[in-house]
This record gives sequence, structure tokens and C-alpha cells, in this order.
Amino acid sequence: MKITNSKKIKNKDLIVFDLDGTLAETKTPMDKGMAKLMEQLLTAKHVAVIGGGKYQLFREQLLRPLKIIHKNLLENLYLFPTTATTFFRYKSGWKKVYALSLSAAEAKKIKNTFEKVFKEIGYKHPKKTYGELIENRGSQVSFSIYGQDIVKVLGKKGILMKEQWKNKHTPTKMKIAGLVAKYLPEFEVHAAGFTTIDVTRKGIDKAYGLHQIEKYLHVPINKMLFVGDAIFPGGNDYAVVKTGVDYVPVKDSEETKKIIRHILGGE
Repeated sequence: MKITNSKKIKNKDLIVFDLDGTLAETKTPMDKGMAKLMEQLLTAKHVAVIGGGKYQLFREQLLRPLKIIHKNLLENLYLFPTTATTFFRYKSGWKKVYALSLSAAEAKKIKNTFEKVFKEIGYKHPKKTYGELIENRGSQVSFSIYGQDIVKVLGKKGILMKEQWKNKHTPTKMKIAGLVAKYLPEFEVHAAGFTTIDVTRKGIDKAYGLHQIEKYLHVPINKMLFVGDAIFPGGNDYAVVKTGVDYVPVKDSEETKKIIRHILGGE
């Protein structure tokens, strides 16, 4: 992995990370090496994390591995779950700053639209699923092919199943997402992660997230660096490109570790 614009990367005030595939494997806690690097990074920089998962998942994937760090460092960490439709910051505990919640009627309409699309294209769910297939995350409704809890139940096997489904059936996921978007023009539809489709209010994407960071943290976008594993056309991180933010695409969390070490003055 070649790192370009080395000086520019190191001089940023705020580092913004995607979560799944960037800091950790899908719905899996950060490993010990990443947790240690994040602790070191928080001593030097402000850090924000944006992802499609709900706050509870951020706690499991991101905060729990960081339980050993000194509490005041958590004030340098900002959480933007459910595609930045919610924002949490640390002030003697994690506090919700805002939440753009969907109404019960909106959530029901989104769920019914998924069901309509499944019937229209003859889509059949896997014989065995794990947890809710269509989950109301408050500010976002998310459909997951195998259910929300496959990794929690099956661990590495669940990750492998998701990867295999992605490699074989991504066109099916994109077809479902495209039709849901067609029937719900008043909402934003994202084909996220390996096997997930997220629906939020219109205009909500990771570019929106960066603008929320700019608004609430008073850090201009030209002082941010974004790191994500899906910064390509069709990827759920690609929206950040339109903000003009400097960004580094990574393939996985191991490449993210290299970026963090570089920011910290290492390799």
C-alpha cells in the first residue's frame, strides 16, 4: 500500500473513519492491535466514526475494545451511527446530541416496500436466518440478507457466509435496493456492507455525515481526513468524495492500521 501526500495526511485535525471493513470486520469488535492504535491516535488527534450500524453496535465494535483507555481521551472521539442520523459524544458518559428519528408510519412504509419488492422479483430469503431481517434502527431501517445477528451467533462462519453471498449475489442486492429507491423517492437508499440495505431520510449519506461533523465540531472539511473501505462508485463511502474531503481508500482493517501508524509518525 503506497501512501501519497504524506505531510497533508499527518497535518489533519480530525480523522474520520468508516467502521465495518475499515476499523473492524463486519459486525465484529476491533482487534487488540486496532484498539491500541486507536488509543494512541486519540492522544494526538480528534477522531470521528461514521457507520450504518446502530449505536449499540458501535458500543460492541468500537467502545468495548477501548475500555482500557483513560476516560478523558474519549472526549476526542465522536460517534455517528446509522449513517450520521444520530450523534453521540462523551461528557461524563456518552450523550446523544441529536437523532433524526423516523416516524412509526415511515418505518412501516419502508418495511412494506421491502416486502413488496421481494414479492415482485420472486426473492426468497435463506432457509436459515438470524435475528430480524428488516430492523427499525430508529433513524434508519435496515434489511440484512441473513438477519441482523448472524455474526453474533456464528462468528467467523457468519462473516464467511456474508462474504460468499456478496461475491455471488451482489447484483440481487443492487436490484432490491434499486427498486426500493424507485418506490421510495422521498427516502435515501444505500446498498451497504456485504449483505445490507439501509434506508434513511432523503439526503442522508456519508457526505451529510461530514457536513454534520463540520457543523457540530467546528472543524472545516479541509482539515479532515476520511478513511474507508468503500470509496468507489457504488460504495457506501463514495459520497464523501463530493465534499472535497481528502480521503484514503483501504481494502481492510490491516491497511487502516498502516494509515494510523503513518499519521502517528511511524511507517
